[in-house]
Amino acid sequence: MSVRLVVLDTNILVSALLSPNGNPAKIYKMLLTGVLSLAYNADIYEEYHDVLSRTRLRIPTDDMETVLAVIRQRGKRVDPIPSTNAMPDEDDRIFYDTAKTAHGYLFSESCDFIKVVLSLL
Repeated sequence: MSVRLVVLDTNILVSALLSPNGNPAKIYKMLLTGVLSLAYNADIYEEYHDVLSRTRLRIPTDDMETVLAVIRQRGKRVDPIPSTNAMPDEDDRIFYDTAKTAHGYLFSESCDFIKVVLSLL
């Protein structure tokens, strides 16, 4: 089976680290084991870093550094092609555009994509 390319909304990474038994954690474990590969760009990476380092989330520094290292080492950096279609949340556009450009799946807690993709694997 080929490795599937995905884009993760930041909330998926946060949830994976805070709730190790939930569906987001399953997605994260698939990244760690190479079942999935992450597509990202500089803006997404910066958001991941900024959010995961928020002290109020209490994500251990080692966990944050592991996530970011996995992204840098195993991820696919993409220069997204900007879309012009209407978005329910403009903050999600960079994730959508990156997934579309990379021909990958987008995982977001604002939809049921996680359940759909888990069923595909």
